[in-house]
Amino acid sequence: MSGIESGVDTPPELSARETWRALYRHFRPHRRVVALGAFLALVGAATGLAQPLAAKALVDRLGEDGSITGILLLLTGLVLFGTAVESVGSYLLERTAESVVLAARRTLIGRLLRLRLPEVERTQPGDLMSRVTSDTTLLRAVTTQSIVMAATGGLAFVATIVLMGVMDVVLLGVTLGVIVLIGGAVALVMPKIAEATRRSQEAVGEISTVLERAFGAFRTVKASGAEERESAVVEAAAQEAWRHGVRSAKWQSLASTSVGLAVQVSFLAVLGIGGARVASGAISVSTLIAFLLFLFYLIDPVSKLVSAVTQYQVGSAAVARITQAERLETEEEALVDPAGAGEVVAGAGGAGAGGAASVTFEDVTFRYREDLPYVHHGVSFEVPGPGMTAFVGPSGAGKTTVFGLIERFYEATGGRVLVDGKDVRDWPLAALRATIGYVEQDAPVLAGTLRENLVFAAPDASEEAIRNVLLRSRLDGLVERLPDGLETLVGHRGSKLSGGERQRVAIARALLRGPRLLLLDEATSQLDAVNEMALRDVVAEAAREVTVLVVAHRLSTVTLADRIVVMDAGKVRAVGTHDQLVAEDPLYGELAATQFLASAR
Repeated sequence: MSGIESGVDTPPELSARETWRALYRHFRPHRRVVALGAFLALVGAATGLAQPLAAKALVDRLGEDGSITGILLLLTGLVLFGTAVESVGSYLLERTAESVVLAARRTLIGRLLRLRLPEVERTQPGDLMSRVTSDTTLLRAVTTQSIVMAATGGLAFVATIVLMGVMDVVLLGVTLGVIVLIGGAVALVMPKIAEATRRSQEAVGEISTVLERAFGAFRTVKASGAEERESAVVEAAAQEAWRHGVRSAKWQSLASTSVGLAVQVSFLAVLGIGGARVASGAISVSTLIAFLLFLFYLIDPVSKLVSAVTQYQVGSAAVARITQAERLETEEEALVDPAGAGEVVAGAGGAGAGGAASVTFEDVTFRYREDLPYVHHGVSFEVPGPGMTAFVGPSGAGKTTVFGLIERFYEATGGRVLVDGKDVRDWPLAALRATIGYVEQDAPVLAGTLRENLVFAAPDASEEAIRNVLLRSRLDGLVERLPDGLETLVGHRGSKLSGGERQRVAIARALLRGPRLLLLDEATSQLDAVNEMALRDVVAEAAREVTVLVVAHRLSTVTLADRIVVMDAGKVRAVGTHDQLVAEDPLYGELAATQFLASAR
């Protein structure tokens, strides 16, 4: 089971103090409602404690040939009142528990969507999803019910023990002796419950990870005839979750049934010793009956205490996994555009306020992790705006990484990355990204409607701006053919669109934002010749007003660039025009010749 990579697949061992602090953080906003639920539960418990005393009075009254009507009515009233109060308290606690889960999910989702990209790349998305869904569910009981059960169960236990002691200390000693003996054995299995639950939740996360992988490449799975193999992987993870779930259930069953065992053994011991004490005249029959009733009543608070401890063990495993996710490094500020930062420029594709942006790399070095080799070895270049600059070079030269550093998906290990002469680390992150339109290499399209995808980066775009960008990206014909036009669902990851259509949607989405800097990572790779020519014209037109950086492998795109940056092995070899580089740089000449040959076939 892979879990989470880079040595964080096992949740950190939290101390008891850290666990309680994390639990209290979830519990704190609802503490007043929980206190009210606990108070109602205590009232219900108090009515239960009064019943054995009423029963003792009833037996004494029978011995005196007195009327028992009043006592029966009192008993009936206590039962009805106690049931009603406990029902209201239970509803409040259940409702609060759902609120705790909602708040935990809301907080965790907001944090996970702000994770730094390296953190996401080191983790399994399916496992993170299971922490939002499965692990937060386990908070439901531990943050409300277990706390209340521990409090009310403990108080009810103490009150019952006191009343039993008042009635007969000898019988109380017998009862406590049995409970302590069996309770000690129960305490030994509690850590096993926590461990089994933790492993079960990890296996559930693995199921999500495997399914996310399979559905993310569903066509590849089918085309490769790998359904059975993928099913086997999922089943193995499910079997692992079942195995640990059964182990947890075994220990929990042992803990819960021990309560009944303790009471039954205590009952037999009390019945035997109590019968002897009645026969000797040490206590009355009514006292023995009341004591036995208290003994049976003791089942409830003891059960609550055992359940509270069990739920704590289960919840602590979930809290550890949630805490681990919360400790992943996030970007330092919320990705919410400041006022005006993400304003859509009418017409789309034009330069935003301030004109075209400039980009400068000053002796930039970078590696993804300390244990990995450097990707950039002192990269330096300058791109004034507007205009088009193409980045070319063999695979692994570090071209796409340039875009990741500009967007601050990654932080440069050394040197500086400047936009408009200002270090990107000094920009407000939302303002920086509002300046940039970015088209990824695989041009992702999200599930939803075509309109939702187009306005994803510009939610306030006008209809005129949308129509304009549809025409410029050659998507107007597609919209006319679709059954519901812009409201047509595009399917999971745009499965209902062709590769070229997805690329055009991604380009239109970037243009609609009205960026000052446009980053295109091989944005025309899946387009046919006709659409590629059309999109090249769109990009060339945008380059008159904004700065366009493009990673390109097609010579037809490169020759349109105002300047070309040739990269190799994480360094900039040369900068110039197509004609200059063909004449002066052997690597570029080789790349250009190869592409000439490829286009001639």
